Amino acid sequence: MPEPTLEELGTERAFSFYPPLLGVEHNEWTYLKSTWSEILVHNTKSEKDIWIPRRFVGELSSVDEPVMIVGLKKELEYRGGAVWPHERRVIELPKAVNYGPPNTGAEPVPPPKEISGASMRRAGGAESRIGRMMLIAIGLGVVACIAVVLFLREGGPANRVSYTPVLQSDLGFTANDDYYSVVNRLGKPADDRWRSNEGELQYRLLSYPQQGLYVVLMGPDRKDMHYIGAMDRSWHVVHSVNNNTEAMLRKLKKF
Repeated sequence: MPEPTLEELGTERAFSFYPPLLGVEHNEWTYLKSTWSEILVHNTKSEKDIWIPRRFVGELSSVDEPVMIVGLKKELEYRGGAVWPHERRVIELPKAVNYGPPNTGAEPVPPPKEISGASMRRAGGAESRIGRMMLIAIGLGVVACIAVVLFLREGGPANRVSYTPVLQSDLGFTANDDYYSVVNRLGKPADDRWRSNEGELQYRLLSYPQQGLYVVLMGPDRKDMHYIGAMDRSWHVVHSVNNNTEAMLRKLKKF
C-alpha cells in the first residue's frame, strides 16, 4: 500500500513537522497547495503561510493520534520570509598556549624543572607567614575601629560638639506685647509657669522647646503682664526689650 502524501491530507486536517521549524513558535499546520518543487503550508496560530521545498519533505507518520506528523529530511529554519537548512555553528576551542607544530631542526625545548619538596615548603611557609601577618593587621584595624566607636558613644572628649537651637533673628516683640501677642506669633506654649506672688513684680514663663526659647512676661500683677525678653535652653538672654530688661533677665533665676 503506498504511503499517503501531504496533498492527500486536504486543507482541513492539521499536522505537525518533525523536527519543528526553527523560528516559528507554534508547530501546527494545514496544507494549502503545492507545485512540482514546493508545498505551501499554513500555520494555524500565527496565520503565516510558508513555502517548503519538496526535497526537504519526508514521509507521513502511520499513526495520526494525537496529531499527524510530517517528517522533514533536514532541520529547517524560517528566517527572512523563507525556509533554509539550519546550520549549527561549531565553536572552536582556543588552542593551548604551548600548542604548535613540532620543532624541525630547532633545539629541543628542555622539560620544566621539577620543583623539590623543600622549595615548595619554603614557598608555602613564606606565603603562610605573609597571610598570618595580613590577618593580624586586619584584626588590629577592626579592634581599633570598634574601640573608637565605643569611646565616642560612651562620652568621648569632654569638649565634644553639641548642637543646640540658635536664635537667628530678632523676635520682633516689644514692651507692648502681652500673652496673646506671643501666642499669636509663636503658638500655644508647651509649658506656662508663674513665679510666686512675692515681690512687687510678677513673672510669667512661656516654654517653647521646639524653638529652644523661654519667653518672659513681667507686670505688676497677673492681669497686666507684658513681654520683656527671651532666654535660651541654657538660660542665657537671647532677646530683650532694652538694656534695663536685659539686666533684669540676667539676674532672674529659672523657675
